[in-house]
Amino acid sequence: MTPIGRSRVLSIVVCGAGPAIEFAGFVKMAIDRGWDVQVIATTPALAFFDQAAIEALTGNPVRSQYSPPGSPRSRIPEAIVVAPGTYNTINKWALGIADTYALGVLAEQTALGIPIVVLPFVNIHLASRAPFQQSVKSLRAEGVSILLGHGAFEPRQPRTGGEGYADYPWHLALDEVDGMVGTTDEDPDPDA
Repeated sequence: MTPIGRSRVLSIVVCGAGPAIEFAGFVKMAIDRGWDVQVIATTPALAFFDQAAIEALTGNPVRSQYSPPGSPRSRIPEAIVVAPGTYNTINKWALGIADTYALGVLAEQTALGIPIVVLPFVNIHLASRAPFQQSVKSLRAEGVSILLGHGAFEPRQPRTGGEGYADYPWHLALDEVDGMVGTTDEDPDPDA
């Protein structure tokens, strides 16, 4: 359930990649940092986490499709995090392809200039491809923060997820988005 008084809205776009099996922990981390979380899932991502558990945790529905006219709408977020961001989603987004709800949201919000942080999850072979490198460059030119490389997500060999994804740096996405939009302190230090 969403704590009373929470006002900062964070939309999280989750894609279908290995770290998404630990997605609930990331959502909890965002809530603990004072965010009211709205989840947007790509269709493949729905197989990686328990949708009902995420809805209970956030107090908001998980959205993966457009709603019919007249249906309740999500709130406009202060920021968006895409994590884990897949090769497919990043490339289609950079090309302006909006053939899913998640890509439609990303296309529109990028144009509006809302702060967006991407924590990719791609292997070294996909990350080395020219189309992917061009997509990263293109999105960065539009103001999207992509946490890729030294000190961020570093691509690894394929099929090395192994027993878990404990080293996937979820916290970096929240650190970045908090830095972009600021944080709220319930009890500010009067001596500061």
